[in-house]
Amino acid sequence: MKPTGRGSLAVPSRAEQFLALFDAIPEVCLVVKDRRSRVGTGNRAWLEMHGCRSVAEIVGKADDDFHPAALAAQYVAEDRRVRRTGRPLRDQAWLVRDHAGVPRWYLCTKGPLFDPHGAVDGRAGILRPFDQAGQAPDEYRRLTPGLEHVVANYGRRITVGQLARLADLSASQLQREFRRLFGITPGEYLLQTRLLMARRRLEATTDAIGRTARDCGFYDQSHFTRAFKRQAGVPPLVYRLRKQAAG
Repeated sequence: MKPTGRGSLAVPSRAEQFLALFDAIPEVCLVVKDRRSRVGTGNRAWLEMHGCRSVAEIVGKADDDFHPAALAAQYVAEDRRVRRTGRPLRDQAWLVRDHAGVPRWYLCTKGPLFDPHGAVDGRAGILRPFDQAGQAPDEYRRLTPGLEHVVANYGRRITVGQLARLADLSASQLQREFRRLFGITPGEYLLQTRLLMARRRLEATTDAIGRTARDCGFYDQSHFTRAFKRQAGVPPLVYRLRKQAAG
C-alpha cells in the first residue's frame, strides 16, 4: 500500500488493485512468474490452494515447492513453451493438487509478459475449476487415477493395461480417450513425464547419466539417450554441461 499524504490513508498499488479484481471471482486463481518460473505474486484463491496466507510466503518459490515433482516438471515445461514462443496457451486441462493433496481438474490459460524491450520476461496464468468454466469434468476425472499413478510411479514399470484398469476402460478405449482429451497417447504421456523428470535431475544433481535413466524409469540407457536427444535436441550429458555453463 502506498501512502497518499492525507493522514494515514493508503492507496493500493496497481498490482494489488489488479489482484483484487480476481479475488472477486470465486475459485479462479491468478499467478505471475518470472523468467525462471519463480512466483512473483498470486491472488487469494492461489494462496489458499497452496495453503498460504500471504504473498510473502510464495514469492520466489517454484512449482516443486508446492506440487509433486512430476507434476511440477510438467507445469514448468509449459511455462518454458510460453516463454520460447511468446504466445499464450489457452484452456489447457491440468490436474492440480491443493495443499491437502486433493486433486482437481482446472482449465489453465498462460500468457507471456514482456519487458520494455519486447523480450519475454515472465508469464501470467489463470486457473479455472471445470465447474466454474462451465465444462463437464467427468471425462477427465475418469483418467485421474491413471495420471496420478504415473506421477507417483514414473520410475517404475508402468503398462497401458495398468492405466486402463485404473480408469475402468479397455486399453483401446484408454488410447482413444487420451488422444481425444490430451492429444497424445498414454505411452507418450508417460514418456514425457519421465523425460521431464530426467531434465530436472540433470539440472539439479551430479548423478551419473545411467542412474538418472534408471531412476526415471528407463531400463536401457541407450533408449534414454535417444529419447532425450529427440526431445531436447542434445544428448543428456551435453544438456547438463550447457545448463551448468549457463549458471
